[in-house]
Amino acid sequence: MKIALIGASGNIGSKILAEALARRHTITAIVRNPDKIVPVDGLTPVEGDVGDAAGLAALLVGHDAVISSLPFMGFDPDTLLAAIHQSGVRRYIAVGGAGSLYAAPNLRVVDSVKFPLEWKPEALRGADYLARLQTERDLDWTFLSPSAEISPGLRTGVFRIGNDDLLVAPDGTSRISQEDFAVALLDELENPAHIRARFTVGY
Repeated sequence: MKIALIGASGNIGSKILAEALARRHTITAIVRNPDKIVPVDGLTPVEGDVGDAAGLAALLVGHDAVISSLPFMGFDPDTLLAAIHQSGVRRYIAVGGAGSLYAAPNLRVVDSVKFPLEWKPEALRGADYLARLQTERDLDWTFLSPSAEISPGLRTGVFRIGNDDLLVAPDGTSRISQEDFAVALLDELENPAHIRARFTVGY
């Protein structure tokens, strides 16, 4: 597939990039600083501004799918979605957050008393973005939420998949490696199972 990856130089974006290249997809890496991306076969780094709908749309034209891996505080949802609409690309996958998952019935992770206050603005912005996508009827979108902890680790390819509830292991932990998160995202892109839906992954 020909994939436009917005935020390809970030912690998670770089893992998605590596996984996509390993699967022999053709990637346009849209970043603020293309010098951070080393060109290889199948990869074209380009400079893009998520605040410029028309300019971003022009970069997205002709791709089979768009993936965004961005801090929620770092972009305007309406501008980003307008760019995707204008490009004519229908398939869109957003790297989501764990805050909008449910830790218990009617209790989102972000609303838990244990949730760190300093993370709340970003988590709430992510929850708002999911709510915005849930009103979207023209794009074939997917919102992939990680477990509570996501960090660099091993690519095992072995994990559980859930929907709106936080996945917790028998030992009480909720985690996924960035590498396995990327596996789950590319699996979804290649074999769609969550069109216009959110899902989550964890061990």
